[in-house]
Amino acid sequence: MSGITSAWREVKAIVLGLAGLSLLSWLLKIRWLALLAAGVLGWVFYFFRDPDRLPPEFDPAWILSPADGKITHIDVVDEPHFFAGPARRVSIFLSLIDVHVQRAPYHGTVDLLRYESGSFAPAFLKDTHGNESNLIGLQTPHGPLAVKQIVGILARRIVCWPEPGDSLITGQRLGLIKFGSRVDLFLPLEVEVVAYVGQQVYGGQSVVARWSN
Repeated sequence: MSGITSAWREVKAIVLGLAGLSLLSWLLKIRWLALLAAGVLGWVFYFFRDPDRLPPEFDPAWILSPADGKITHIDVVDEPHFFAGPARRVSIFLSLIDVHVQRAPYHGTVDLLRYESGSFAPAFLKDTHGNESNLIGLQTPHGPLAVKQIVGILARRIVCWPEPGDSLITGQRLGLIKFGSRVDLFLPLEVEVVAYVGQQVYGGQSVVARWSN
């Protein structure tokens, strides 16, 4: 799925509506409204940008970041739905200026999709277990990985494109979260995390962990 196709189908109605409002306002000589609509349209294009990316020269041991943003936490938590036990968690906070499309951190098969409704606490908080979320569990040749899309105080919609049984390649687009949000990457405990708290990472490009030998 190309970046243009994936992003366009999610915002087509918004883009067409703002473009129509801007044009109509200009024709009716309501210049302030035309300029306002054009400005919001420009921001929508910027926010939903989805650049094509190629992973770095690939090492089979590398696990890539599933999202753009800043790493806020690296810890060990209980993950009951896919790992059924402890897992290492790397939390990434996506600000309003980050690309909001998520990508597969490693190649594998989608084994679980678990959506949970919930609240909209600020995504930068460490404990967001009550927030609306979507868990994508991947079975890879080396072991399980999971990506959790979590809404924030401004986010109101999670989009997920793959279905259970789909085979994904490293860096393939998974979905997006509309507006400020968070993405958690769950890893087996034996995986070596090479990223650090405070690091700015980029989905499908930044190496965050390595499979152990």
